Formats: sequence, structure tokens, C-alpha cells
Amino acid sequence: MKKLPERNEIPLNLTWDLDKMYKNDCDFEADFAKLAPMCAELEKLQGHLLDSPQSLLNAIELSDSLNRLGEKLYTFAHLRSDEDTSNNPNRARMDRISGAFAKISGALAFFEPEILAGDENLIRQWLEKEPLAFYKRSMEELLRSKPHTLSTAEERLLGLYSDVLGGTDEVFSIMNDSDIEFDEISDGKGNKVRLSHGNYYSFLINPDRKVRRNAFKAMLSAYKKFRNTFGATLSGTVKRHVVSSQVRHYNSALEAALFDDNIKPEVYTNLIKAVHSKVPYLTRYIKLRKKLLKLKKIDMYDLYNPLIADVQLKYTFDEAKELVLKALAPLGEEYIETLKTAFASRWIDVMENKGKRSGAYSSGCYDSVPYLLLNFNGTLNDVFTLAHELGHSMHSYYSNKTQHYHYADYSIFVAEVASTTNELLLAEYLLANTKDVKLRAYLLGHLADEIRATVYRQTMFAEFELKIHELAEKDEALSADVLSDVYFKIHQTYYGKAIPEPDELIAMEWARIPHFYYNFYVYKYASGMSAAIKLKDNILSGDPAKIEAYFSFLKAGDSLDVLDIMRNAGVDLSTPEPIADALDTFGRVVAELEKTVNC
Repeated sequence: MKKLPERNEIPLNLTWDLDKMYKNDCDFEADFAKLAPMCAELEKLQGHLLDSPQSLLNAIELSDSLNRLGEKLYTFAHLRSDEDTSNNPNRARMDRISGAFAKISGALAFFEPEILAGDENLIRQWLEKEPLAFYKRSMEELLRSKPHTLSTAEERLLGLYSDVLGGTDEVFSIMNDSDIEFDEISDGKGNKVRLSHGNYYSFLINPDRKVRRNAFKAMLSAYKKFRNTFGATLSGTVKRHVVSSQVRHYNSALEAALFDDNIKPEVYTNLIKAVHSKVPYLTRYIKLRKKLLKLKKIDMYDLYNPLIADVQLKYTFDEAKELVLKALAPLGEEYIETLKTAFASRWIDVMENKGKRSGAYSSGCYDSVPYLLLNFNGTLNDVFTLAHELGHSMHSYYSNKTQHYHYADYSIFVAEVASTTNELLLAEYLLANTKDVKLRAYLLGHLADEIRATVYRQTMFAEFELKIHELAEKDEALSADVLSDVYFKIHQTYYGKAIPEPDELIAMEWARIPHFYYNFYVYKYASGMSAAIKLKDNILSGDPAKIEAYFSFLKAGDSLDVLDIMRNAGVDLSTPEPIADALDTFGRVVAELEKTVNC
């Protein structure tokens, strides 16, 4: 029986180097000790922000310094905690910094209300001149939020309660990453293996249908055992989103979630409508899958395994690195040299270990390198994940390198564009460098699956998220039964014509999706894919102006609204057309796949 290694059994070169941030606990504690005095100093400014332009400038700069230090401490704490979520000292450090951020929120609570209560005309006059002109964009964004900002006392109270109100998210995280245990299942080769978040995908791509089905059932059956707990955590999070939007006078939780990016709810709902109109492409692809896999009945656990079963692709991490470097070479020498630095300087935590946070992400702050967490198992999907997360990290690298701290923190909305562009460049490289018919069919199937998972699947998630928030806004209970029923009905809208009678456990899939706790996050994946398809074509055109436009996007940070950033890059995401174009691309990939395999 194979077991996950302990953290201390992972080779050092396959772990990230967090000593770049803090070499020891003393260094961390020294910075942590600065937070309280900075909070106290900031609170002394209450009532005096608008005494003069210089007073406002001093307050902005102190606020930035406090947040910047807090972000560094938080980044270190959460990265260290995610190495092994069962490590109590790491969890305790994370709890401390989470509590500290609640105090920071409390210390800053007066800031926005005091400015918004001031003379708006006077403030705008100040913003036209130095030293405040630099902060004009962010201050105008603040003034835009005036209808949704509460009194100083109310903002302070909400800030102090922020850590408490996030309790359902924390419970889900602990349950999902540490407490839930999965059964041992056969790997199809006579071995018993403990199912985990990290190896689940490797079972789903297994050519043995029995292995896939057993993994699917073992995974979702585990969640079904705790269905009421997971129902309560998700319900609590949704209710928090709804109450917060109502307290701040938004028309809906959706409107509140999109406000910071200055995106109208119609952009979200238009995405869903656009994808609904292209569901026939999805049906056509799943029926092709059924035919190629020679199945009498296809189910959800049959959508991930390679269409061409006798093409075996397995990669070491070194091989994955080389593939990614070659695929991203069209982005230029500077980009590639930075990637090499990331590999050599241990920006990446590569392997799965016992207790490690599941999935993959890129995370860092202005005063750290953009670290990557992976759970690398050597599949082609893992190679694509590496390219994806490097897209996030390189976006952070260029943004931090180009922008002042005040404008460096770009929206997640545009971050998904950078990551998905990298994935598409990798797909194009692989397709362009094979003449083998079987391998080409395999890669086309993989590309189709990537678009299916990123646009269709994430939009289905987005529709579920919207529906359960709407139910909560109508004061309807979100029990596990209700959540399962809503999820299954929406699932059938997308997959019902191709998979009319799926395994009933699919109704429990909502319980294992952490993104549902992120407050209308998943639609950004679908939007990002649509933009990335266009940007990938621009990069591969070799046109220096188009490539430079892409780098301008990477460097933009938060210096413009996200839709303006994308318009400057040549993609208008305020309309449904990019989504429709992306799914037309999916349709063409399916057609090419049919032609390649003579179906």
C-alpha cells in the first residue's frame, strides 16, 4: 500500500524556500510586533484625515505600510500552514495573523467613512495636484463606493467581526483538507491506494473504467457521509454574502461581489446565457467520447480519461519544466529567464505530502517572490497546472516589478487570463510538435477537455452559485437536500442530453468545491479562457506590437478597471461575444478531433 510521505521526507529542492521571507520565528515575531503600534498610530489620525492634503497623504501612506506588512506576515503564515494543515504550530500562527487582520480592519474602519463624509468637491480638487494626484484613481474608486459605505462605528464593528464571520469557510477548509478521509481503492494493478485530493485526478484518467467509477464513488460517498456539515458550512457562507450585501445597500449579493471590479451583473448573467446557447457543442463532444471509448452508457467519471487509451504520457517534474519553457518561448527571452529563476530559486512546492493543502495555487505578496503550491503527480494535467500557476506568478512578478505597491494588486478577474493563456500556449506547442495521429487525437481531446472544464463546467458552477444566493435572498433554507437538488438540476441543463441518467452521487459534487466559498469567483475562469484564446493567437502571430500589448496587460496591476485593461488588450469582456467565440473554438476542436479519428 502506497502512503503519502511526511513533509520532512520531501527532497529540499522540491519545496519552496520560505526563508526568503523569514529565516526564523524571531524575525516573524519582530515584524508581527510592529502591527499593534502601527494600528494605534493610524487610529490617532481619526478625525484629522481631511485637515489638509498632507494629512490625507500621510494617512494613505501609513495605511499602505500597515497593509503591506500585514500581507507579508499573512503570506508567510498561510504558506507555512498549507505545507501541512495538520501542524498545530503552523495553524496557530495562521490564526494569530487572521486575528491581527481583524484588528487591522478595525483600525482602518474610520478611514473610508471619514473621507466619504467630507467635502467631495474639495477632495477632488486636492486629487488634481501633487502630492495626492498619484492616488486619484483609488480615491475616485472610494468615492464611487459612497452609497455602500457605513458609518465609522458600523465599519469598525464589521471589521472586528470579519474573522468570526469567516468561521464557516475555516470549518470547510479544515474538514476538506485535514479531517475527511477517503477509502483505499484498487489502482487496477493489484495495489491498494488511499484516495486523496491529490491523486483523485490520476484515478479519473485511468483507462480502467472500474477504477474510475470506484474513485468517483469513494470520493463523493465520503462527502455524502458529512453532507449536513458541508451543507451547513456552505449555507453559512452564502448567508454571510447575502447579509453583507444587504447591510451595504446592494441590490443583490452578485452586485456586491462584482462591484470592486466595476462589472455589472449583466456580464455574469450574459455568460450563462452564452454558454447555454452553445450546449449542443458539449453534447456532441460527450457523444463522441462515448463512441470512442466504446461505452454503452457514459457517465461523469468517463469525461477525464484520455480518448486514446494506448497513448501513455507521464512526466517527471524536470520534463514538465522543459516542456513549459519551450511552450512559453514565444513570450520572449526575459520571460523565459525569469521562469528559470523560479525553478532554480525554489519558488515552487512541488510534491504532495501528508496534510498538505489540496489543489494548486500561486500566492505571494509585494515583498516576496510569487510562490506556487502544486501536488504534482506526473500527469499531463499536472504539466498544464504548472503552466497555469506560472501564469499567475509571472503576472504577479511583472505587476510588482512595474507598479507601486498601491496599484500592484491586480484583480483575480484578469489573473485567470494570464494563467489560461499559458495553458493554451502549451497546448498549441504540443499539437504543433507531433505528427503521430494517436498522439494528436489525444492532445485534441485534452484541449477539448480543458475548454469544457474551464468554460462549460465553471459556468455551471457559476450558475449554481447564483441560484443558491438567490434562494438565500428569498430566505429559503439551504439544506444539504436543497443544495443537492439545485446542483443536480443545473447539472442536467449542461449534461442531460448526453448523460440523461448519471450516477446519483454527482448531486453531491457541490460539497467538494472550495471555490463556492470565494464569493462569485468561478465565472472568472470562463471569462479568462475566452480572453486567453484571443491573446494566445496574438502572441503566436509573432507581431511585436501584440506581444507588447500582452506584457502591458501583465504589468497593469490595478492601474485601470479590469474591463478597460482587457479592452486595451483587444478583448471586450463586457459583451457575450468572446464567450461565444471561445466555444466556437471548442466546436472546431471537436470537429478536428472527429476528423482525426475518422468519426
